[in-house]
Amino acid sequence: MTYVSCNIFLVKPAEELRYLVLAIQREGNRLLATDLRPLGITPSQAEVLRVLRDHGPLTLNALGGLLVCETGTSPSRLVERLVGQGLVRRETDKVDRRYLALSLTSRGRQLCRRVVTAEERLHRRIADLVAGQPVDETISTLRAVAEAFPAGAALARRRDTVKEK
Repeated sequence: MTYVSCNIFLVKPAEELRYLVLAIQREGNRLLATDLRPLGITPSQAEVLRVLRDHGPLTLNALGGLLVCETGTSPSRLVERLVGQGLVRRETDKVDRRYLALSLTSRGRQLCRRVVTAEERLHRRIADLVAGQPVDETISTLRAVAEAFPAGAALARRRDTVKEK
């Protein structure tokens, strides 16, 4: 077993990787939440808006299969709140009338543009932090780990099916 010295204690590389990813995720989510607060939505709600913008209209099940924030559970609470805010519309699915199709309302599309701006600010900050680092190798490593889990598989589906905007 290989151990890496981490100032105070010894840690397995997989454990350190896990905690580094967790730390980055928490800080990124905190920064994004701060930017989204004036818009009246959470990072999870913003993700629903982005997925619907990029892949919609979608059924609730299809939406759930593309979300990272709500993997393994139904995104129905998120959708209900967004419908209540007038950001998401539910209509009978054109392909299968037994289902409801979710899409962005005009207000949802407008707000989504502001979400994109907030995300781009965060992405620029991250890009500045990793400038000069072997990012492609890091992304390949993280994909290999993430895609073994439902959230990573959802992200892979989104990456593979994104619509041109």
